[in-house]
Amino acid sequence: MKHSGLSLTLPDFSRRSLLRLAMAGTAVPLLGPASARGQSRPPSKPTGQVIAGISQEPTVFNPLLLHIEVDEGVYMNLFSPLWSVDPDGKFVPELAAEVPTLANGGISADGTQWRIKLRSGVSWHDGAPFTSEDVKYTLDLINDHNFPAFSRAGHELVRDITLVSPTEIAWRMEKPFAPYLSILAWWMFIVPKHILEKEADPQKSKFAAAPVGTGPFRWSERVPGDHITLVANEKFYGTGPHIERLVFKYIPDLTVLFTQFRTGDIDYIGLQGISADHYAEARSLPDRTVVLAPQSSIETFDFNLARPQFKDLAVRKALYLSTDKDTIIKDVYYGLPSPAESFLPSQSWAFNPDLPKHEYDPDKARMLLDEAGWKPGGDGIRVKDGVRLEFTTSTTAGNHLREQVQQVLQQGWHDIGAKVAIKNLPPAVMWGDYWMKSQFDTGMAGIDFMSGPDPEVSDYFRSTSTPVKGGSGQNTFQYVNPEADALLQQGSTALDRSARVPIYQKIQAIVRRDLPFLPLFQYVFVEGTKARLVGYKPNVNVRSNCWNIRTWYWTT
Repeated sequence: MKHSGLSLTLPDFSRRSLLRLAMAGTAVPLLGPASARGQSRPPSKPTGQVIAGISQEPTVFNPLLLHIEVDEGVYMNLFSPLWSVDPDGKFVPELAAEVPTLANGGISADGTQWRIKLRSGVSWHDGAPFTSEDVKYTLDLINDHNFPAFSRAGHELVRDITLVSPTEIAWRMEKPFAPYLSILAWWMFIVPKHILEKEADPQKSKFAAAPVGTGPFRWSERVPGDHITLVANEKFYGTGPHIERLVFKYIPDLTVLFTQFRTGDIDYIGLQGISADHYAEARSLPDRTVVLAPQSSIETFDFNLARPQFKDLAVRKALYLSTDKDTIIKDVYYGLPSPAESFLPSQSWAFNPDLPKHEYDPDKARMLLDEAGWKPGGDGIRVKDGVRLEFTTSTTAGNHLREQVQQVLQQGWHDIGAKVAIKNLPPAVMWGDYWMKSQFDTGMAGIDFMSGPDPEVSDYFRSTSTPVKGGSGQNTFQYVNPEADALLQQGSTALDRSARVPIYQKIQAIVRRDLPFLPLFQYVFVEGTKARLVGYKPNVNVRSNCWNIRTWYWTT
């Protein structure tokens, strides 16, 4: 079988060596004993089907609306961006004929004038031609404040859009915005003007129930609570697709998800992959390829800072001091992930390696709460100014490893005088208004904070990015820090990378000090395919490893 990266078998390498390779950014295939390794070629026309097993249900099918990671796996196969990002962080033209640069004249020296040449001959799934009007419509819709856009970061700076021709578009940026190339990749899928402009309300349109894109697959059916089926777009402009049908099957219970991978009911196990407690069994399965795939996501314990008990930094610090992070990583996650202090993955060019290291010290936590005026009540739960140190914590129901972590935290925090109730919800409920509109007390989430390979994080930490306050973004923590706001502005407008590094390192230090969330660890997903399925390649620059399914195919 043809693989990217290194082909290693477990008897030749220690588990620790494999994990070092994974965390260094190398996807490490762990081949079952009967894995096929011969060379092969894709079929001449789309053939067969792939069933992708995922742990959460995609529910939002207009890619410009607020959504979560699992939805993007569907978008990547239905829609197209102007350009994509490969595993090496390189931009690859999609709907654009070329990626604009200073060298080719697509971007002016001061970063404010953009001119993009589009690919000709591209059609929407319904046969209508794709043109520059679709790009303009997409940008205008994102910037319509009556439309609850996923993010307006960067887009809100676009001015004076000019349709040069059906295959060329230009605009002016109000000011330079360094991350915009990354945002225009997998974070802005182009939608069809000829369909959506006829809808009275684009966010509640028929399009959302039967989306039409330019991507490698066309919409076929959705069975809520079970699966989505896409079929090959044989008029796709690029390479592939090589498979005839792509089925996203959602299985919220991670144990059941793994069981279906083991029995062969699913061909690829993706988000959230194989849980750590099944890792040893997974790597010994015959006719399977199992991969340690580094992720840019950070596992976080998240605070709703509008809640009175979390307005006090001493509370957040005390909870972190009484979080037994080492035990969580070693005992619950089998030592697979690495501890994190930053919101950026260690592979990022802006990563700050000098942040304070977490210490586990419950006695110090109690002392901190005493000094801050949080006194134990009659039942041992601390109280200050009539506010009890009591709250709920939520995540997706069926994620048994997170549920174990919740129990560890619940006990550890009870010992310092905090009462925690566990309130887990189905994924569609948890990541809907409950999360996006900050209806939670605390939550547990794996978050990719970056804009692809760029460390731009305004969507999560800028004070104006809170949806419940009318902002466009994902600052569901309701975090406000004027110094961070100013630095985010500086970091996004500096065009030279060397000038941006110290800015983002300082932002990391501020967020680590303020603790709007507790950073737990950087993810390594354990994902896998059947050995005869060729083409899977993890990509640390995207939020779903479904990014290149169009190039997957079956060997005979």
